[in-house]
Amino acid sequence: MFAFTTTVLRGLLAAAIALAGLTARDAAAAETAAPSTAIHFTFDRPIDAGMAPFFLAAKDGSFSAERLNVSFNTAAGSPEALARVAKGDSELALVDINELIRFRDKDDAAPIKAVFVLFNRAPYAIVARRSRGIHLLPDLDGKTVGVADGDLSMRLWPALAQQNGINVSRVKFHKISAAVREPILSAGQVDAVAGFSYLSAVNLRDRGVPGADLVVLRYADYGCEAYGFAVVANPAFAAAKPDAVKGFVRALIAGISATVKEPARAANETASRIDDGDPDLERERLRTVLVDNILTDEVRRNGLGGIDPARLDRSIDQIAQDFKFRKRPAAVDIFDGQFLPPVESRLIN
Repeated sequence: MFAFTTTVLRGLLAAAIALAGLTARDAAAAETAAPSTAIHFTFDRPIDAGMAPFFLAAKDGSFSAERLNVSFNTAAGSPEALARVAKGDSELALVDINELIRFRDKDDAAPIKAVFVLFNRAPYAIVARRSRGIHLLPDLDGKTVGVADGDLSMRLWPALAQQNGINVSRVKFHKISAAVREPILSAGQVDAVAGFSYLSAVNLRDRGVPGADLVVLRYADYGCEAYGFAVVANPAFAAAKPDAVKGFVRALIAGISATVKEPARAANETASRIDDGDPDLERERLRTVLVDNILTDEVRRNGLGGIDPARLDRSIDQIAQDFKFRKRPAAVDIFDGQFLPPVESRLIN
């Protein structure tokens, strides 16, 4: 009788273990089979080193670890990228947050908000030749500056000039094509050009203009409060799939961390996505981006991705010096911090 009972108990125990194993395997299989969320992500401009964190996040599997299937495409400027997000053609995009501020002023504008700020400082700058007598921003008095059509930096020039006591009528702006911005300065046809600090200055050095003859007059160094490029989300997508947006942000933070630790690998990955991409050129651009725009003192204090509402409000006031708002937006209309992880997860050394 005892032997029979023992045999029965052993049989029941084996069946329980087998059932538990099947249940665990079934759960794991179900988890593996769970569909990933597709995200069509739009960059508002051609690929450059400023996008390296996205590419490392994809390369290292950070997006897939969040069950996201992310595909990248590019648009011809922030307005086009915002239009895609508004229509739902793209769930997320990287745009100039200052263009988002202007976009939201339209009567029929979709309530798009930024969910992560990548560039804590806008890259707006005027790149000039020292040999033309330009060393500081006030030295632009009486000079000619080449400006490409649609250059976003010019939207904040009136505020910058007023802050620094520059008579705008004394600076001549010469309209040019973006394609000749660097050649026209290197040829000496203008005294300076407006653009992004990490693009124009590096491009000019690559064209053989001596670095010692170049001065980069960064707007941020002269009182411009503007944030730069930020990730924006389609409102309906963010409401329906908030966990996907949170997962994207976590993956991007992992991509930024990897970029900071391995900038050469990040530059190589970026260059591989550009036709005839030059890893050395992208490495120099990335170095500039990290120092000037991403790893700022504010970011080191408060973590990646967020904003200081008071600063964002001040930047909106600066935009208003050149742009007449029908209804001036507040910081809460532009940025939504609910998708950010806790601060300790966003701090970076």
